[in-house]
This record gives sequence, structure tokens and C-alpha cells, in this order.
Amino acid sequence: MWPSLIKSIRNFILSTFIIKPYFDKDFNLPDFVRGSKQALEVVSSKISQGDIKSLEGLVTSEVAQSIQRSLSLMSVFQREQIAINSEDIIFSFPYQVGIIFNESDVNQKRYVEITMVFHALRGLAGMRERGEELPFNMGMMPEYQKRMSVCNYRFIREYTKGAESDWTINLLNHFKPGDQIEE
Repeated sequence: MWPSLIKSIRNFILSTFIIKPYFDKDFNLPDFVRGSKQALEVVSSKISQGDIKSLEGLVTSEVAQSIQRSLSLMSVFQREQIAINSEDIIFSFPYQVGIIFNESDVNQKRYVEITMVFHALRGLAGMRERGEELPFNMGMMPEYQKRMSVCNYRFIREYTKGAESDWTINLLNHFKPGDQIEE
């Protein structure tokens, strides 16, 4: 996934003119992006260790069950590849910001949902420390393809009046574009 100008404008409008004044006066999209990177690092590390129990409260129960099923099909090497160091993120962006109203409920539940996309290169932090530059066409270079990952995390938070809620991951996916090229 790549950023879309139209979605970026829509995301800015929703977060600045709807979420901040009507749902959460302290909401700030750049701060959310920083926090989502930390969440990616923590959650991906726990998944790679097979520590699903410690994800309680960070991911929904449906996501935890899905992770458990997926882990049972992976090799040790594949599990290790899931862990993402936040300093290895090349770039990230909010793909979509959404507001959900559950009109059928008497309380009219309100939610905000944000899908984040992260592009990471394993070992990027070390490359930067050594002063190495990333080649513009690294996606086409075999030595980089195996080290690249794309992670999609969707966060949700309830904003119904009187409800206390934290951001929770209700969908996640990791994939390696290099694996798709081989097929």
C-alpha cells in the first residue's frame, strides 16, 4: 500500500475537524503515528516470541485467535521475521481514518478506526549508524527484497460518552513483498 493524496486529505479533515473537536480534544495524528510505531514494535515482538497471552488488551480476542492459528503454521525462521524494530521503519502513514456510528444501539456507540501502514527494512538502523545510504531502487535489488516487510495494523477506540477505552488492534497483517516476487 502507498499513500493516496485523496485519502491523506480526507484523513487530515477527519482528524482535525471531526475527531479533535467532537471526540478527543487531545487527539493529534502525528502523535498517534508515533504511538502506532511503538505498538508495532511491541506487538510484532510478542508475536515472534509466540507470547500471545501478553497481547491481551493490545489486540482484540479475534486477532489473538487468528495469530495463534497463523503461528501454528509458521517455521521458527518465519516467526523470527515478524519482529519489527521501530528504527527499521522506512516510512509509515495512516492509510485510512474512519468514524463508525452504531445507530442500532440505544447508546449510539461511536468508534474511531485508523489503519496504519508500515514499510520496514530489517537492519535499517544499523545501516544508518554506519552512514550507508538507501538506494532509490532497493525494492528491485535482491539483497534488499528479502529484508523488506509491509505491516498493516488497524486500530480502534470507542468514543461513546461515558465509555473508557484505549486503542486496540482489531486487524493486523505482515507480509514480505520479496516473497510475492518469487512466486
